Amino acid sequence: MKILRNTIFNLLASSCLLFAATGAQAAEPLALQKVMKDLGKNMQTITDGISREDWELVEKTAPLIADHPQPPMSEKMRIMGFMGANMSKFKTYDGETHDQAQAVGKAAKAKDGQGVISVFQKLQTSCYRCHSEFRKPFVAYFYGK
Repeated sequence: MKILRNTIFNLLASSCLLFAATGAQAAEPLALQKVMKDLGKNMQTITDGISREDWELVEKTAPLIADHPQPPMSEKMRIMGFMGANMSKFKTYDGETHDQAQAVGKAAKAKDGQGVISVFQKLQTSCYRCHSEFRKPFVAYFYGK
């Protein structure tokens, strides 16, 4: 009887550890989360540059948005699995972000303040559209929030 009780206890303990480890892995931040935080910081830097008419800062920062780092391939596969048929729309938003950020950099290089502001508004809109469509379900799926 004691052996059976120990076996059951060990099975339960192992199951709890496995469940806890699985839960911890699911809540582990994705590399994409850091990419998005860095993009947010770079957007704030551009906003600061615009407000001070620091076109060199804007020009220097725009490529950090346009050519932002990509998550590792294993993470991309998880994201593609989640996105399914919406992946092409997600990639379209990312492409728009890339193009608009490049245009911000070009306008800043030309010291065209009005052009920077106009294109930056398009960049912000691109980010907003993607976030409004995908952020909530993405966070719920990957972080259970």
